[in-house]
Amino acid sequence: MKLHSLTSICPALILALLAAGAQAQTLRWASAGDPLTLDPYSQNETLTNNFNHQIYEQLVERDKQLAFVPGLATEWTQVEPLLWRLKLRPGVKFHDGRPFSADDVLFSVQRARQKTSQFAVYAGALGEPRKVDDLTVEFRLSQFNPIFLDHLGAVLIMSRGWCEEHDAVQPLDFSGKEERYTTFHANGTGPYMLVSREPDVRTVLKRNPNYWGQIEGNIQEIVYTPIRSDATRVAALVSGQVDFILDPPPRDLERLRRARGLRLVEGQENRIIFVGMDQGRDELLYASVKGKNPFKDLRVRRALYQAIDIETLRTKLMNGQAAPTGAVVPSARAHHHDPEVEKRLPYDPAAARRLMREAGYADGFGVTMDCPNNRYINDERICQTLASMWARIGVKVRVNAMPKSTFFPKLEKLDTSLYLFGWGGPITDAETTFTPIYRNRGEKGVGEYNRGNYRNDTLDALAAASGREIDPEKRRALIRQVFLLHNENVHHIPLHRQFNTWAMRSDIQAAHRADNHFEVKWVTKR
Repeated sequence: MKLHSLTSICPALILALLAAGAQAQTLRWASAGDPLTLDPYSQNETLTNNFNHQIYEQLVERDKQLAFVPGLATEWTQVEPLLWRLKLRPGVKFHDGRPFSADDVLFSVQRARQKTSQFAVYAGALGEPRKVDDLTVEFRLSQFNPIFLDHLGAVLIMSRGWCEEHDAVQPLDFSGKEERYTTFHANGTGPYMLVSREPDVRTVLKRNPNYWGQIEGNIQEIVYTPIRSDATRVAALVSGQVDFILDPPPRDLERLRRARGLRLVEGQENRIIFVGMDQGRDELLYASVKGKNPFKDLRVRRALYQAIDIETLRTKLMNGQAAPTGAVVPSARAHHHDPEVEKRLPYDPAAARRLMREAGYADGFGVTMDCPNNRYINDERICQTLASMWARIGVKVRVNAMPKSTFFPKLEKLDTSLYLFGWGGPITDAETTFTPIYRNRGEKGVGEYNRGNYRNDTLDALAAASGREIDPEKRRALIRQVFLLHNENVHHIPLHRQFNTWAMRSDIQAAHRADNHFEVKWVTKR
């Protein structure tokens, strides 16, 4: 249509066309929960990371197939086994106009290592960064790191000057309910900029007009709304009030597949859902048993495991949208698809009751299970289902369900006796499960997510050795030993890898990734 021909169109139609065009540039995104904070190191939680990644960027990024591609670093070289050199992208600016340089990289790595950061375990594995010049940095490692680039890709880059100006040189202490400038403000180099932030209500982003990279899609504005209720969230999508939901409930998938104007994109996610137990205290905080801790007894842990009817959980509760496993790791690639590692203990209620008797709990005991109600697919319902299964062996569970904004700080303080948890992301190597979850709690993020606070020195030593072994075959053997020893000791109870299903209006085109990362710069709205 030629420009002058617009004058022949009635004003109402012109307004309608403009409105339609404006709407096509706005993505209305909803999910059960809300990003916990805009501080990119304070909470290592998938939705929070996903949302912050629209604003902030890494030195190395991942493409639609999770392969490494240049980000704020244009190239990288492993000069020698313990030395990496990176060339930084020239001409990049933060949203407030400050230029990006090597100083920001060094600052970000050091900030991510601090006590209040949940990314310390990744940043700590990068060695010591050194500025060569404004656009060159080197990382000198103290020991070999087989997944250096994976760790590098876990750290989002912040502006040193901006953080110093706003008294934000440390990540905020989310578990301590601390608020800093970074709670509600953000300043990255990414494709979208923060416009407004109303926690648990609405967050708005707009496209960065000075973005250095290519934006494939046409989204100019992101309006994110948390909608906790499954029914309300689905109704908002069906009615057209929102364009995209990250977490449609499994029980509604068939209905959504049949609904006009909608479509689903689905696949197995790199995320394991599992149960953790306090194995550190001599007496549980929240249990009827006094003077001792039943979860220190392997027989009790094994009894809980064998009382779980995993197939019923998969088919009845998850509607088939789950892959049961015996390995507490997001992807089978971590152990090279070893079937022995994936093997579950058999569902055997009679054996579970016998184990309870042998452990001295023939009459069972009561315990509270902490559970999020807006983080994982069917999280609260999973806890309720487990409680009903465990009741058959005398373990009377009170499900304490809560929003993730309350749940994660509670667990961070180890204020729990029994809990549901999930772990996943783009990295499939065993190291990024072993060091945070399997190892003894220590410094620099080691064992940070060992929220059951168990101590297994043999397991810890093997896991540490696997993370620095240079020979691939020797490392593979160590990794297998770690998995089998962990499984034998039932330090956690594995459930399943959840499926990653997105539901959206039919006019939305989005690139689906196995880590459940939603990249808005790849989204087109027709």
